Amino acid sequence: MEESVKLKETFEIEKQYGAFYTGGTVLWTMDGTRFLCRDEHKINIISMRSMEIERVIGKSEEGSEDIIYTFILTSNDDFLISAHRSGLLKLWDFMSGELKKTWRNLHRGPISCLQYCSNLDILASGGADSLIRIWDFKNQVCKGTLKGIQGVVSAMAFHPTENILIGAGDDANIYAWNLDSREIVKTFSGHISRVTSISFSFDSKSFISSSRDKVMILWDYEHEKQIRTIPVYESIECAIVLPYNIQLPNNIELNDESKVYVASAGEEGIIKVWQANEAKILYKQASSVISRASEEGGLAVTQMLFNQQLQQITLVSYDHNIIVHDISTFECAKQLIGFTDEILDLVLMGKTNQYLAMATNSNDIKVYDTYTMNSKILKGHTDIVLALATYKNYLLSSSKDHSIRLWKADFDTFTFECIGVGSKHTNAVGSVDMSKATSSFFASVSQDQCLKLWKFPKMIEMIDDEIPQLLCINTQLAHEKDINCVTISPNDRYIATASQDKTAKMWDANDLKLIGVFRGHRRGVWTVRFSPVDQVIVTSAADCTMRLWNITDMTCLKSFEGHESSVLRCEFVSNGMQLISSGADGLIKLWTIKSSECIQTIEKHESKVWTLAITEDEKLLYSGGADSTLIKWRDMTEIKKREELKKKQEEVLHEQELNNYLHQKQMLKALKLALRLNRPNMTLKIINTIIRNQEEGLDVTIESLSEFHKQQLLQHAVNWNTNSRNCKPAQLVFNIMLQEILSGKYKVQGLGKIIEDALPYSDRHFKRMTEYLKDLKFVEYTMRCMQPYGGDVAMK
Repeated sequence: MEESVKLKETFEIEKQYGAFYTGGTVLWTMDGTRFLCRDEHKINIISMRSMEIERVIGKSEEGSEDIIYTFILTSNDDFLISAHRSGLLKLWDFMSGELKKTWRNLHRGPISCLQYCSNLDILASGGADSLIRIWDFKNQVCKGTLKGIQGVVSAMAFHPTENILIGAGDDANIYAWNLDSREIVKTFSGHISRVTSISFSFDSKSFISSSRDKVMILWDYEHEKQIRTIPVYESIECAIVLPYNIQLPNNIELNDESKVYVASAGEEGIIKVWQANEAKILYKQASSVISRASEEGGLAVTQMLFNQQLQQITLVSYDHNIIVHDISTFECAKQLIGFTDEILDLVLMGKTNQYLAMATNSNDIKVYDTYTMNSKILKGHTDIVLALATYKNYLLSSSKDHSIRLWKADFDTFTFECIGVGSKHTNAVGSVDMSKATSSFFASVSQDQCLKLWKFPKMIEMIDDEIPQLLCINTQLAHEKDINCVTISPNDRYIATASQDKTAKMWDANDLKLIGVFRGHRRGVWTVRFSPVDQVIVTSAADCTMRLWNITDMTCLKSFEGHESSVLRCEFVSNGMQLISSGADGLIKLWTIKSSECIQTIEKHESKVWTLAITEDEKLLYSGGADSTLIKWRDMTEIKKREELKKKQEEVLHEQELNNYLHQKQMLKALKLALRLNRPNMTLKIINTIIRNQEEGLDVTIESLSEFHKQQLLQHAVNWNTNSRNCKPAQLVFNIMLQEILSGKYKVQGLGKIIEDALPYSDRHFKRMTEYLKDLKFVEYTMRCMQPYGGDVAMK
């Protein structure tokens, strides 16, 4: 009987998603199509259309990692200038990524900020040495050094019309320097803490400054005095003067050109728009996906960017997320997650498994649209989210905050709403699962050693915008130690749990009555899963093994060994005929249950692989772990089989073609084909035939070969040369190839190794032929000496 389910044999990487932003500077191109994000020693350019890395600037070919401190774009995004830990400033062509110039920055210590002046085409660099240097970067010339700041330079801005630079440092004062005389011409004192940003108004008569002293100050630049001090009651990291003729929500228009409008963001994680002249707040963002700073004066937002062409404003969060808002509605247009940290769990959602929910080492859940890689951040938990489960458009999450949350997704608008909270556990909730057949309940397990059943809410009623509590319908003290995993059987009749007490247990889903205990593992059990078709379960444990159990008599049917560390996750695939597992050794293994054989080992992750998620059609596999890398794998079994079948068919055709050439005595054509098919014995036979028939054109044929085939022929000749019977064709090939090498027509790879292999045997052949030649000359001499006597004897 032919198998209806085809077994998998090969998974290959389709895409790999790692960190593209690890903190520091973020820039937005003028046309709004790209973000530039710092990633230690390189700059990743992120396409807003594909939400993926378009190209990389600054990656060293030699593998050396020169950490980038900060960078800036010049006018029209023509060039990019970066400051490095090596003490260098580097000028790059932005579009091509080509390094144009490199020069020493002359600072004693790191460069903290860069600023570019389009009017003067100069660059200012502020460092930790309290100095600001002015550069003609095209000629790598320092045009001057500005002194006066105390501490690290924190903010700089060029005056829009005058030859003036203003800057600030740790001393909370703002200074203005004349770039010609390099003298301080104005000092603005008012802040009592570090100044974080400076932004000029459009009439150049005033500027706004923000600080961590919880105020913004609007300054009269000409008269060197404060126009207005704006108490904002939060540490402000960035403030930007907004242009006129902008429409805000609630029909608020910024059209009074006698006023200065400012957008600010700080420790609250939200955007506020101010009319600075009167210290009046015009608009305050109602909610944000960026959490408020955990402590007073802490960081929530590190940067704010405004793109006038798109009328969008972007916040960069402390946890490396980039949130883009349409300024007319302040709705989130796009979210980019720059760094995911450790990936703890993955689940797929949607009819076509289009959406991927991810639990990382964070309080937030991250959901990706896998088609566009646009993302959503779900906030609600107050501690790290540990586990996820899904059914249709519902998502269940559990956390270290002792609670579970039920979310409802609207995939048409890509929005999620929390519709229930369960808080009956007394410790971290490590695993959850949802019923599939009846969708009437879900289960959770915790470090409090309890298994709980929860009723799926039929009606969702929000009272005063408060999230309703989920109803716990049953509780069982299930294990003696922390419970790592819970899973519900496909028919919703049974529940299985796995614990650190080295056992797995099966329960009746109706009343949580214990049905049986699975004993045999020598360490804590990490995962338990029901087979989709058979009455068996599989468990994986810290003893580096997986075990297959019969659920009727609780006996162990098979044990799978192969991982070198704890097996953290295992799943049934191929309709229960195969297993796929991941471990703390960073390996993913594919097993065939019938033969207990591991048919593929995938080694791509650099650390523990905590989680696996497989699409319903099992064509795609997602894996994530402690290396903060999400990898998308594709089942290539059928494709590989088709390729192998096609290759075999081509080999048969080529074999027939080769036989035809040999039959027709077209040896030179046969030689080309034999090399293409990598047949060294056939190639030797053909060359011997050419030599025997004294056929001309061998040198022309070898000359017409590709470099790959020449390399192959040369390697064959080295192997032939080891046998004295085949030294003649080998030496003939050496002779022809040597002429090509000496003439420069062919550059051989690994020439030293080839000479090393060929020379001893060639020397031996030469000595042997020399001895043969001596013997031949002696025979000739003897025959000549005998000829006269032979002639006399014949006459007698």
